[in-house]
Amino acid sequence: MPTSRSYRDSCGVARALDIVGERWALLVVRELLLTPQRFSELRHALPNASSNLLADRLRELEHHGVIRRRKLGSTAGPQVYELTDRGRKLEPIVLALGDWGIDAPNPPEPTSLSATSVLIFLRGAARPGPAAPPIVCRLDLGGSIWTVAVVSGEVQVYDGEPATADISLRTDPKTLGGLLADPASLDAALADGSVALVGDRAALNRVLFGS
Repeated sequence: MPTSRSYRDSCGVARALDIVGERWALLVVRELLLTPQRFSELRHALPNASSNLLADRLRELEHHGVIRRRKLGSTAGPQVYELTDRGRKLEPIVLALGDWGIDAPNPPEPTSLSATSVLIFLRGAARPGPAAPPIVCRLDLGGSIWTVAVVSGEVQVYDGEPATADISLRTDPKTLGGLLADPASLDAALADGSVALVGDRAALNRVLFGS
């Protein structure tokens, strides 16, 4: 059942936590930062949240105007969840939490890492120089397709196929997360097939590592 618990504290921090302080709520917001998602996609991204609990969080966030539901395409299309303008204002807060938590100990295995999570980290961690040439990468991340582009010294991430691509990369979120944490592991990942690259290795380095 959706929770109605409250801190009963009129401070803005407490009132915000009344809305997004429940377990999984901010992770739902994180998953919607890059693209709208279906319920099944959110379940896949948050495998340790039960279906009932996730449904409760979605109802609460929708009730508070953080997310909304809409149909993709025609009225018969699939239903997706997306952030509202109010929900989008949580983005810098979620990103700041990620920066703050990056030095915290890792939880015990088995752990999960969603495509959205690692792409948010990539977007913030890669620092190509302002004079870096534009690059478009087609990224197959565990079967979901993304466009990662270096534009004017920034890394931009979009859901879906690029119109054209300079390089193509196939891997999974946890492997990509490991590469971003330890760029020296790229050679071994290419050799054992956990990363497949089509295109220029130097271009990939600029996309992933800004070098």
